[in-house]
Amino acid sequence: MKIIFVAFSCVLLFLLVSSPLGAEEFPSVDSPRWTRKYDQHFRKYTKRFFGAGFDWRWFKAQAIAESGLREDAKSWVNAKGIMQIMPRTFAEIQGKNPEFKKITKPRWNIAAGIYYDRQQYQRFKRISFADRLKFTFASYNAGYGTIRRARRVSVAEGLEGDSWDDVESVAPRVARWRYRETIGYVKKIEDMMDE
Repeated sequence: MKIIFVAFSCVLLFLLVSSPLGAEEFPSVDSPRWTRKYDQHFRKYTKRFFGAGFDWRWFKAQAIAESGLREDAKSWVNAKGIMQIMPRTFAEIQGKNPEFKKITKPRWNIAAGIYYDRQQYQRFKRISFADRLKFTFASYNAGYGTIRRARRVSVAEGLEGDSWDDVESVAPRVARWRYRETIGYVKKIEDMMDE
């Protein structure tokens, strides 16, 4: 029975990763389907961690790509909540922000996700804003180490490594199983923001 479950899980994961959802399944920020749910949390924590001039809708688009704004979402790797935060990551963030109470509460899940985005964002300097955002979201999804390796490979292949296009072109050779998911994930966010 356990073997059947594992096989089924692998097939399901393959289908999810190999057939990324189209942008038409996610509302753009100008769509009437874009709800106001949790907007106050996205606004507050974007301002807190990124400053008043930063467009908070980027992180709401990310949350829609992550969980469809479902507070009870749980991934196969145990990421939880609206922003799909790993419990260990949440605990680390909570250590620096003790007011963040429970991973399952939307407010704290969103706050932790945006805080984690800020940590990723700070790792990418001296590159364009658009590419910096893409690297941030890709690191959130695939891990900073994966994106760093992709940048190194792109430089080794004669590219600059500072553009998302460079990294996207070498990503299949760096992390095959995450490639489609991460590229699709970044594209979903961009499409919702109409970028």
